[in-house]
Amino acid sequence: MLDQRTIEIVKSTAPVLKQNSEAIGKRFYQLLFGNHPELSNLFNQTNQKRGIQQKALAHSVYVSGEHIDQLESIQPILTRIAHKHRAIGIVPEQYPIVGENLIQAVKDVLGNQVDDEIIQAWEKTYEVLADVFIDMEQKLYRKAEDKPGGWKGFRDFIVKRKVPESDVITSFHLEAADGQPISRYQPGQYLTLRAKIPGEKYDHIRHYSLSDAPGKNEYRITVKREDAHNGNPPGLVSNYLHREVKEGDLLQFSAPAGDFVLDTASRTPVVLISGGVGLTPLLSMLNTMAETQPEREVTFIHAALNGRVHAMKEHVAQLAAQNPRFRSFVCYEKPTDEDRAAGTFDKEGYIDRPWLETVIPDTDADFYFCGPIPFMKVIYRSLLEMGVLEKQIHFEAFSPLSTLDENGGTPEKANPSPTKSPEYAG
Repeated sequence: MLDQRTIEIVKSTAPVLKQNSEAIGKRFYQLLFGNHPELSNLFNQTNQKRGIQQKALAHSVYVSGEHIDQLESIQPILTRIAHKHRAIGIVPEQYPIVGENLIQAVKDVLGNQVDDEIIQAWEKTYEVLADVFIDMEQKLYRKAEDKPGGWKGFRDFIVKRKVPESDVITSFHLEAADGQPISRYQPGQYLTLRAKIPGEKYDHIRHYSLSDAPGKNEYRITVKREDAHNGNPPGLVSNYLHREVKEGDLLQFSAPAGDFVLDTASRTPVVLISGGVGLTPLLSMLNTMAETQPEREVTFIHAALNGRVHAMKEHVAQLAAQNPRFRSFVCYEKPTDEDRAAGTFDKEGYIDRPWLETVIPDTDADFYFCGPIPFMKVIYRSLLEMGVLEKQIHFEAFSPLSTLDENGGTPEKANPSPTKSPEYAG
């Protein structure tokens, strides 16, 4: 437990860390990788180059400090981070290393803005947070390993089938190489890939949503190929999977993880809203309800650039045609001539609140949505303005950032075009 003086110091100085968050995050990773280059195996280097991981780290530190006396109020953020840590293999011995470099980064960036008392207060706070995460993660490790078909660390899987779903999206059907059972997952969870790419110095870790209903003898992930765009290089791992990995190849994954999951015990109507490849965890939810809860009312809303990049549209349309309780709506930002001729979309442009109100006449439902941050900010804001309660709203960000009210202002258009896959940028 922290003493009151320490709590007061941390809460009063948290805003200073927020103001300098980007610089602190950048300096931290410089120190960490310089002192412990082996930890580069655990971090998404694309996110490092783009500055995303740095912002996410500093955001987490600031929020934790601001709520250090009421951590239960940010439990969803802590839980989401703990799931990621378990998935990539963070161990207790690494926390002192991170803490040492984080505190040094604060000293380096803030200089004479912090004295010894402030540094000591943040050191104590970090120790408390480290203990919280270690406890949460050890429970998750035990749960993942003890489940029927569960395992510890990374396990070899054979790519049994590789199925193109659109011009840029491909599904990978995976079976355990040892022939043993695999653990059941919750719809909405993800697998974590440890990619060992020829010519690369370090391993590359990526998270990919499971895109089918659980309970089968295989896993399915569905991956968007990230091409070079707006000055950003092509996604290293997504292009490796699309262009290099073949049926019969082995890939390594840790056990399913994630807290963005469908409440299968509920019978409340469900609205699923996705942007681009953000449809992958929602497909798992949709397929689960189709198989186990066909009586449940479901509305599936998907936004994509056009039909060429719209994955699994026939599958969703077929489910809607087979069950009158399932409704499906499609929004294309820039439909092709073929899309117009076929009439395969319901709205042109972007998803916005006025249109949502026409397809969601009743807000007494549970809302799940996923996609790029700008897209989700619009959906989140629209739902709140429509009177949807916070407790009814569930979302997954394909980004290290954990909230929708950070990372800048709220865009005015729900644009699916910049969508990144769960691996986020590569």
